[in-house]
Amino acid sequence: MAVALTKENFTQSIESGVSLVDFWAPWCGPCKMQLPIVEELAGELAGQATIAKINVDEQPELASQFGVMSIPTLILFKDGQPIDKLVGLQSKDALKTKIQNNL
Repeated sequence: MAVALTKENFTQSIESGVSLVDFWAPWCGPCKMQLPIVEELAGELAGQATIAKINVDEQPELASQFGVMSIPTLILFKDGQPIDKLVGLQSKDALKTKIQNNL
């Protein structure tokens, strides 16, 4: 299951290894299609990468910190640093490839 991130646990959760963070909101249609894909990846990549999600309505500081203007936005982090940013609905295969290429 994808980890729900807040400003309190964000840095600790992504500081080591590869992490994919999905910025979403409950009212966003494409986000509702992206979320099951993110959850599937969390199951398949457990122990290899951190798969997480941030509700932008509840965590506006994190959204603005990473320049998230539209959702869904997925940001790939390696050892705490953002290395890739994807805006809009992403396929599971595309996301999985990007994560595995950075492991």
